[in-house]
Amino acid sequence: MVSVICTLRHHTDEVSCCAFSPSLLATSSGDKTVRVYSTADFSELPFSPLAGHGYGVHCCRFSSCGRYLLSCSTDGSTIVWSSETGEPAAVLQHPGRSPLRVCALAPDSSLLLAGACDGTVALWDFPSKALRRCSAVSEASVVACCFSPFGQMFVTGCTHGDLKLWDVDINLLHAEKDAHDLGVTCCSFAPHCFCSADGCCVELRLASCGQDSLLKIWIVSQREGAVCVMKLLHTLTSQSAPVLSCAFSSDGELVVSGSVDKSVAVYNANLGAQLYTLKQHDRYVTAVALSPTMPWIATGSMDRSVNVWRIGDGVSTTGKYLTENCLGRKLPGHSRLLVADWSEEDVQTWLCEEGLQELVSIFKANNIDGPELSQLNKETAAELGIESVGLRGRLLRKIEALKAEQSGSEAPDEFLCPITRELMKDPVIAADGYSYERESIESWIRGKNKTSPMTNLPLLTTLLTPNRSLKMAITRWKSSQ
Repeated sequence: MVSVICTLRHHTDEVSCCAFSPSLLATSSGDKTVRVYSTADFSELPFSPLAGHGYGVHCCRFSSCGRYLLSCSTDGSTIVWSSETGEPAAVLQHPGRSPLRVCALAPDSSLLLAGACDGTVALWDFPSKALRRCSAVSEASVVACCFSPFGQMFVTGCTHGDLKLWDVDINLLHAEKDAHDLGVTCCSFAPHCFCSADGCCVELRLASCGQDSLLKIWIVSQREGAVCVMKLLHTLTSQSAPVLSCAFSSDGELVVSGSVDKSVAVYNANLGAQLYTLKQHDRYVTAVALSPTMPWIATGSMDRSVNVWRIGDGVSTTGKYLTENCLGRKLPGHSRLLVADWSEEDVQTWLCEEGLQELVSIFKANNIDGPELSQLNKETAAELGIESVGLRGRLLRKIEALKAEQSGSEAPDEFLCPITRELMKDPVIAADGYSYERESIESWIRGKNKTSPMTNLPLLTTLLTPNRSLKMAITRWKSSQ
């Protein structure tokens, strides 16, 4: 369930961007202002609006700590504001005075990046506010940029449709030509990364959207000493017009996008499955943002309004979203795991949820975990000392129902190994970009002279990379059935 908890209507022109800090919401607009609200009650702060730009403001961003707020504009400047007082701490001018369309701050607040209409990016040292470099990165306008979670690289997107990866010295690491037909509009890194088993390869998730009405999720990987690789993980097609904005949740579980079709789409980022379609705006949805601490989405539109939406019923004790799967069923606690992965505590929690509290002490005394639970039958239940025949029968029926839940539905095609057509247990990515069950593709490579099972073309390498994201998605799918 997602519902609107607040609508803000203070801007006098279209809303161009939204951004959350742990305690604030900022919105920018073509009316040349940035407005700042407290997330305690969504009241506008006394120093808002911030009015330092001479033309429309295209982008606003908070620093990770929340102390600073950035905004950039057609006037060619990026203003750094104090989030506490609303006073400008610095005004950084693009060297060529080119209109700025987007800005970003490295996660550690060491670097500030701004993308310009002349195809350049300007990079400043944020603590000193000194310009480090201004370099041409495209023949078209730079309209999207974001830093990776550790700030070791950044991505730019342009109106020609290319996505490019750069290191912080603005050396090109990878170019994805025509990532979006007719142009990129926004890009966003997920806040976490994954490491390979040998610790030498780092994988990141990147979302991008564009004029082709698509939202794409990419795997960006780099092995130590090797080039960056960018592979498409999901292409999401639920919106029927250009997608103008996208953002990940703070736990990387959700990705949200806003479109010219006036809708907001919410997806499970790992599965690529749509969870919700939100329709409350009267015109194009130009901006989306997710709170780092609360289950909130902010959406801005050309209708001059900002809606704040609440996801589900709240947040867990760890601050992570209690998200729902594509069937709408919640996945709290032990339910996210297969029974075989349950701990003793998970089993005891499940007993309480199923109304079998009287068995908790018996299970605890016998150290029953998930694998033991799944093997219980009439005889072993009696051996545990469960004397009541009715209680034993109820327990066994609950166990059978649980096992049926976890193996009941037909698996999505992407969870099946292309070779065996069976659900994958240890998925790996081969050189052709496809995922296979490890044992199956290893056997194939040994017997088929290193050709791709999918394309029949030679594999450039026999290196197999664990697909932890897919493995996690399969586990979650199983637990949701």
